[in-house]
Parts: sequence; C-alpha cells; structure tokens
Amino acid sequence: MRDKVGTAVMVARPQLSRGAKEAPIQTVSKNSVRFGGFLPLHSARGRAGPSGPTSAILMNKDPLPGFTTRAVHKGRGFAGNTGAVMPPVYLTSTFENGNADGFDYTRSGNPNFRLLQESVAALEGAALATCFASGVSAITAVLSTLKSGDLVLAEENVYGCTYRLLDQVLSKFGVRASYLDLSRAENWNQILQQRPALVWLESPTNPLLKILDIAGLSAVAVEVGAPVVVDNTFASPFLQRPLALGATLSLASTTKYINGHSDCLGGIVATNDPAWQEKMLFAQKALGLQPSPFDAWLTTRGQRTLALRMERHCANALALARWLETRRGVRQVRYPFLPSHPEYELARRQMTGGSGLFTAELDCSADAALVFCRKLKLFTLAESLGGVESLICHPPTMTHASVPAAVRRKVGIGDGLLRFSVGIEDVADLQADIDAALTEVLA
Repeated sequence: MRDKVGTAVMVARPQLSRGAKEAPIQTVSKNSVRFGGFLPLHSARGRAGPSGPTSAILMNKDPLPGFTTRAVHKGRGFAGNTGAVMPPVYLTSTFENGNADGFDYTRSGNPNFRLLQESVAALEGAALATCFASGVSAITAVLSTLKSGDLVLAEENVYGCTYRLLDQVLSKFGVRASYLDLSRAENWNQILQQRPALVWLESPTNPLLKILDIAGLSAVAVEVGAPVVVDNTFASPFLQRPLALGATLSLASTTKYINGHSDCLGGIVATNDPAWQEKMLFAQKALGLQPSPFDAWLTTRGQRTLALRMERHCANALALARWLETRRGVRQVRYPFLPSHPEYELARRQMTGGSGLFTAELDCSADAALVFCRKLKLFTLAESLGGVESLICHPPTMTHASVPAAVRRKVGIGDGLLRFSVGIEDVADLQADIDAALTEVLA
C-alpha cells in the first residue's frame, strides 16, 4: 500500500572505494535532486524526475504541499509583529490570564508545544498531535487511558521500555498484556478471540526489524472495536504513515529521527480522532508529561530536515547491509529493504525506504561482539538511534536488558545481536571502520 504523499523505489548509492570522490549533486528536475543514484522519496507537487536504472519516478497526487515543504513551513507561528522567520523559545512557566491565545501554564500548553504538534501532525498526515517529554512519556500517556481488567495485545518483539511499563507498572493496576508474533497472519485471530482494549504494534520492531502488516492488523482490530497504536519511531513519518494504513494512533520517540541530532528528548502521539486527542492532552497535563519549551523548539527545528537526513540514512544503511551480507564472519544481516528479509515484499509495499537501522549477528561470542563494538572508531557504543552520527548497540545488555533472558531468546534476541544506527557520514568510511574492526576481532 502506498501513502498519498508520494512513492518511489529507493536505489542504493554506489559503493565508493577509498579515495574516490562523490559525484556532485545533480539537479534532475525543478523539484527533485539526485544524490549519487539515490532520489528523494517525495516530490514537491506531483512532478516527476527521470526514470532509469539509477533513478525513480516521484509522484504526488496529494493536493497538499510536498513533505519537505510542509516540514519547512509548518510550525512557524507566534512571530507577532517582529518579522522573525523562526519562532523564539518561550521560556516561561506561566502566562497572563485571559490572553488571546488561551495559554495559562506551561504544563498544560506552550507556544512551542503548539508549533511542534502542528508540524508533526502535518508530516504524519494527521489532524491532531500531542507532544510529550520523551518517547516513554508518550507510551505512558496512551497506556494511562487503560483501566483495571483491560488487556493489551502486543507484538512480542516490543520495545524494552514498553514491556517494562506493561510488566512492572501497569500490571500492578490490573492491566494485562498478551504477546504474540503478529508478523504471522495465523495469530491475528487472537485479536478477535481476546478482544483487547488496545492493540500495540511496532513496525519495524526493536531490535529485530520485523515488519508488521499495519493495514491488515488494523482491519482485524476494527471488527472488535480495538484501537490500534503503532510505534513509528524506527520508520518516521517520512517513510511510513500508520494512520493512512488504518491505525488509530501513530506514536514516536521524536528523540530519534524526527529531531535527528541527539540533543533532546521528546515524544509525539498523532491521531485523527478528537476523543483520543482529548485523552492525550489530559495525560500531558494531569501526569506532567510535557516537554520543556526548549526541547520542543529543538525538535521543531530538527524535523525541518527530516527528509534530507532520512534519504542519506536509508542509502547508507542499505549499502552497508548489502555488503555485510557477503562479509565472512557475519551470520545474519536483517534490513527491511534487503530481499533476504522475511517481510521484504511487505516492507516495500508499506514503507518508502528501509530506514537507517540494520541488525547483524556476528559469528562469535557475546563477549567478542562487545569487543568488536569497542574497536569501532566511527560507531559509538550507545543507546538511542536516529541521529546524524552512527551508533551501535548491544540490545541484550542495553535496550532490552529489562526483558528477561528467556523472553529475549524466545523472540530471537541472541546474545551476539548488534543493532547499527547508520548516520549520514560518508558510507565508504563507515564500511572501512566496520571492516577493520571485524578483521581484528575475527582474526
């Protein structure tokens, strides 16, 4: 399924040898620019670039401006009479009573929150959005709508903090959780049988990068009136629009790709349902889940370049994943846009790019895998993802350490699994860094 904003076939940028120079940016039409064989995934207003073996036709039937135009021009209000091109940071805790814009106290609203919510809603193709202090705050806001006796039916390879909230916090209040491999259509009938209060999806999943059929699962959930929430963090709205595929809520940690600079925390929940929007605003205020105005300002600034960054993330990740599949000492590589990925065809239908993440399992012990991580020069061993810099993560001891070892092994998170968050550096340098570390560790 293709979204309304535009579709394209992604082509990997050619592998560069050491010392080779990148081809200069080549303008191919008024509204599209080719970066070494990789074309932007979204055109501006329905115009097409040239077709051919190293390019793609970009089409947009949406009457709205293109994705990047919306990213740049939304979220620029509250300039008053100053003529400021960019909005200021509203570092105020409170507001004069009775002001025309309706603000009273920053915990329940701030101009920077409104600007961020407006801009991300436009990118998600949503009518409404609510911003939060972090991705976990956004998850907490959604889960806070549940009551004792409610059941959450979740994908089994769920984010570690989501699992921890359900298993160690919500369970104390009588909320139950059931975990299934929702990449297998034969398990979807459990939605009809269990009739959950909420269906919780991630696609791609963390860290195994499973692709779930959002449209198919949403169609099943609607039969029993179950809202569907999709954690869209790994894709970003540039690559995937859950609401257009039938989801009720699209949730993301804006800390990652939407902000893209690893300098602030944030979360967002987008929806077309006014009732859900009211629930999210209530949680933001009642639970104190709001971001700081400065973090909201940073995120609004960061999302303006989301499209450009995602193009480079995707091209670099695909090139490295393809190469690693052929590298001695690597057992398995998983990336949604590799033909070897189990859900490759679904990924190509549902997403417009494979994102900047891939996982690899080395042919060595867990200890040796961690030694490999520390040998890298350009990949920092750290949690998080989606920044302009490259990171590497060892999920069993980092992002999914809170998940019991038996559960990790059951869903396929082995002790030697590594997650690469590929940045926007020159891909030849990243490949050389990985190759040198592998050679040293596996010698």
